[in-house]
Amino acid sequence: MYENQTVVRRAGESALSTNKVLRNTYALLSLTLLFSALTAGMAMVLNWPPLNPLIILVGYFGLLFATTRFRNSALGLVFIFALTGFMGVTLGPLINFYVHAFSNGAQLVTMALGGTGVIFLGLSGYALTTRRDFSFMGGFLMVGILVAFLAGIGAWVFNFPALSLGVSAMFILLMSGLILYETSQIIHGGETNYIMATITLYVAIYNLFLSLLRILGAVAGNR
Repeated sequence: MYENQTVVRRAGESALSTNKVLRNTYALLSLTLLFSALTAGMAMVLNWPPLNPLIILVGYFGLLFATTRFRNSALGLVFIFALTGFMGVTLGPLINFYVHAFSNGAQLVTMALGGTGVIFLGLSGYALTTRRDFSFMGGFLMVGILVAFLAGIGAWVFNFPALSLGVSAMFILLMSGLILYETSQIIHGGETNYIMATITLYVAIYNLFLSLLRILGAVAGNR
């Protein structure tokens, strides 16, 4: 009887811990997205020029390393806002480009935002409702993201628009899978650090938005 009580108590504690991580993750994700939108808006208003891709890579990976390094302390929160704020700054000039380069640029941005929101909420809701375990996708996603990242660099270096669109389509699929995977990890206790969970979901949303915007610009943009 005591063993059964222990099992029940541990199961209850595990469920409470999972719910806490999930709650903290979505709360922090909401705040980082708002902060990112604020810095993107600031970059747009000030009409900042696009950052050098090398600076973007160094800034992103440097802040990502710092956030990961201090994920179990208050400094982790400082660095995650620094990271998402920085990524917002990189978005500002890009959004400005679409708004001014296309007569329907504002509509394209709105559609990309709406599509990103629908995909994220739909996939998160599916994972939370069905509670399916998507951990089997981990290896595939890691390899796929690496291949897509390298292909994206190749498309930029060789100025290959068709490859760039293909990479964007790949990222939409991969980021959708990442949302399912990370949500599943939180639900099933595979991810217990809400700062790291927030980073993963933020990166998925960021890349999903960019990929949708590129494809919409190529398919439906009116110059």
